[in-house]
Amino acid sequence: MFSTRLRWDLETNRLSRLIGKKKSAGAPVLDLTESNPTRAGFSYPEDATLQPLEHTSALRYEPTPRGLPDARRAVARYYSERNCEIDPDRLHLTASTSEAYAWLFKLLCNDGDSVIAPQPSYPLLDFLAALEGVRLRHYALDYVHLRGWRIDFDSLRQALDERTRAVIVVNPNNPTGSYLHPEDAAALSALCAERGIAVIADEVFGDYARRGKKGCSVSLAGSSAALTFVLSGLSKVAALPQMKLGWIVTSGPEEVVCEAMERLDLIADTYLSVSAPIQAAAGIWLEMRAGIQSQIMARVESNLDTLASAVEDTSCRLLESDGGWYATLEVPRNASEEELVLTLLDEEDVLVHPGYFFDFAREAFLVISLIAPEPVFCEAIDRLLRRAG
Repeated sequence: MFSTRLRWDLETNRLSRLIGKKKSAGAPVLDLTESNPTRAGFSYPEDATLQPLEHTSALRYEPTPRGLPDARRAVARYYSERNCEIDPDRLHLTASTSEAYAWLFKLLCNDGDSVIAPQPSYPLLDFLAALEGVRLRHYALDYVHLRGWRIDFDSLRQALDERTRAVIVVNPNNPTGSYLHPEDAAALSALCAERGIAVIADEVFGDYARRGKKGCSVSLAGSSAALTFVLSGLSKVAALPQMKLGWIVTSGPEEVVCEAMERLDLIADTYLSVSAPIQAAAGIWLEMRAGIQSQIMARVESNLDTLASAVEDTSCRLLESDGGWYATLEVPRNASEEELVLTLLDEEDVLVHPGYFFDFAREAFLVISLIAPEPVFCEAIDRLLRRAG
């Protein structure tokens, strides 16, 4: 009766069952997996955030495949303020970056074609690819301590086949926090141009560079060597995941860009998923982003300092990262990641992500959200290191 696109076991795993048990018992779990900024105790200007939704233009229905011009111009201004000039006509607005991925898989792939994604990276990509009948293959991000993460181009070339249609980069990567190195960006664009395949650059965390790493946060928007699609949206840029606005910036050789834009127009016109009130408010929310971004970065830096100090005299190692909202902690392999994470939750009331959730190539790693409120974070790290350090 049902599609076979999703072939994952739908049975609840041990960690999910334990989380459910803790919630049912009302246990005060210290959550170091939180990724939703609206639940992390930041201060949003309520009136200023909600007032733009009352714009009278939202009463008119003006279906436009690429999105309303004012909203696209607002997104273009955002890039201009990041020293990246783009043409608003090269933008398609979407309801989310997840939808943007789905549109691009529809645009580029037939059933059974492949896209290549980094490993480690966010597991949502597996679901998005499967739902479109696309095979997801992987290339490795290689880590050298103090140097950080770089693309392993040997593994990337090995992952390419005759049915590869795109290579995904996440810039900065989630969860490693690694920005795409300029040399790697140039080499990737050249390789994709040579093979006639596209680059999909997910830059949702692009604004969140660590102290001293601002120069790393260079967008691929406007890249010209290969057909390139840059994805981002309000979820991270303005910390408003509930407002459901993302976008695709298309660039590359002119002739292929024009065809890609026309085909994306058809896909977008089929769905017309972005609501008028959200588009009308987008410009104001983007102008407000500095206030919430500064709060998030202050907390991220504070929690990162706490974590770095806490692990100094332990057998754990904090991996290098350039940006984003997460930290990766390598811990002694005294037990499996699963057993350690279950023990932390069961006996210490601390919830963290195991590295295997993000397809780390080996054990043992813990992925820790840096946007938890500082008192929660400090207590959780103390408990974690009692067990793992």
